[in-house]
Amino acid sequence: MQFIDTHCHIHFADYGPEPETVIDEAVQMGVSKMLCVGCTLEDSKIGIEFANKHANVWASVGIHPHEAKKYAKKQDKLDEFESIVRSSKVVAIGEAGLDYYYKHSPKAEQIELLHFQMSLAKKYNLPMIFHVREAFNDFWPIYDEYKVQGVIHSFTSTKKELEEALARKLYIGLNGIMTFTKDEKQLEAAKQVPLSKLLLETDAPFLTPTPYRGIICQPKHVVTTAEYLAKLRNESLEQVAEATTKNAEALFRI
Repeated sequence: MQFIDTHCHIHFADYGPEPETVIDEAVQMGVSKMLCVGCTLEDSKIGIEFANKHANVWASVGIHPHEAKKYAKKQDKLDEFESIVRSSKVVAIGEAGLDYYYKHSPKAEQIELLHFQMSLAKKYNLPMIFHVREAFNDFWPIYDEYKVQGVIHSFTSTKKELEEALARKLYIGLNGIMTFTKDEKQLEAAKQVPLSKLLLETDAPFLTPTPYRGIICQPKHVVTTAEYLAKLRNESLEQVAEATTKNAEALFRI
């Protein structure tokens, strides 16, 4: 069986565990490919450098909604961001989106940066990794202007939002949250994701799945989440592994 971690941050300078060991342990567990996801211009550059050093790692470049205020109306930084999108190991744009839970950046600036990144995805024919938290009402109209391929990362919303995403042919990324959430609506939505639209992710170093809570999350832990989801959804682990790997390879062309 093979698995793909479609969302991790093991390239972070302060990640913790030694990256080479992390990758080796992931491969030993059957995690054959990993996607390092950027959150700022600088972080995205590091992700590209990291991916260039590892044959089984790719990069997504993005400006997280928390960081939008640092980039809004700064054309020099936006131009520089566009320049790195063309790097050979960049397979997606994101994580990008809207986060109205924390509001680290004003809504208007989050929206501006989402438009900017979606326009680049359209221009360069790249899929997107979306971060949307308590902001779907604003997100859907913006998405519908561009209609790019992509995945809703770390999906924890309701069946209603799941139906909205599936109607737009978006993929759904599930991670370790599913193993420890107490929200039955989240679990019910996870059961309803078609295998053909399901992606696995860790968000390492965050969201370590049960029973490994309290330690730094690694790409190898995507297998633990897959095992949990297989039981939750009454599917075999082989089914989940095969479908999610096929989906990731199709969306990100890796």
